Amino acid sequence: MTSLTQKKFGAAAADYAASAVHAEGESLARLVALVQPKPFWRLLDIATGAGHTALAFAPHVAKVTASDITAEMLAETRRLAASRGLANVRTAEAKAEDLPFPDTSFDLVTCRLAAHHFRNPAAFVRESLRVLMPDGVFALVDNIAPEDEASARAYNAFEKLRDPSHRRCLSLKQWQTLIGGAGFELTHSEIMDQEIAFEPWVARMRCSDATVALLKTRLGEAPLQELLRPRETDAGLAFTLREAILIARKPD
Repeated sequence: MTSLTQKKFGAAAADYAASAVHAEGESLARLVALVQPKPFWRLLDIATGAGHTALAFAPHVAKVTASDITAEMLAETRRLAASRGLANVRTAEAKAEDLPFPDTSFDLVTCRLAAHHFRNPAAFVRESLRVLMPDGVFALVDNIAPEDEASARAYNAFEKLRDPSHRRCLSLKQWQTLIGGAGFELTHSEIMDQEIAFEPWVARMRCSDATVALLKTRLGEAPLQELLRPRETDAGLAFTLREAILIARKPD
């Protein structure tokens, strides 16, 4: 059965391939720099989308497996890999919470800007640990909710209004707890601001005019006005999301 996530992102696959936030966002270059990938590593990129994270790491590692549940996204990944001459990238359909790979198959597991769609984030983290080699690296980037529960509910409701397949952004502390509780050794965490252009953000999800109007209204109200800092720029309405970068190692 096709899930809501597959339907929404299948239709938007080409848009995500062209999305500057996903292809060129500051957190991508920062992630590669923090991980310091090795040329003999085997990488698994979970929920790869159009493959931007997988392709950013591909020149630095031996083999890349880009996994996703959406066939259209995997097709975009293959297209982009071919256009860049990256012959070490393969794709695989896989659920983040139930990976079809043997234990200790990879040296690095990455996931960027996707975990807020996962039904069971704890299972995703456990599966990442399972498929990693001892001393393997787990690298996660995702939008995060504030620590305050009321503000977190308002923020997640805002995201879900724009994209009904959105499940929940966790806070930085919640991610730290999940990662440590699964058995990882957390080695680094930081938060970055990501400016989001409103019009492309709603266009990628084919939002109706009524939904766009309601999203704008909520941006101007508490607590989102203070949290997301909406503002008019030369290019139009923009706001700020907070992205967490977390790096962890699987113990020997």
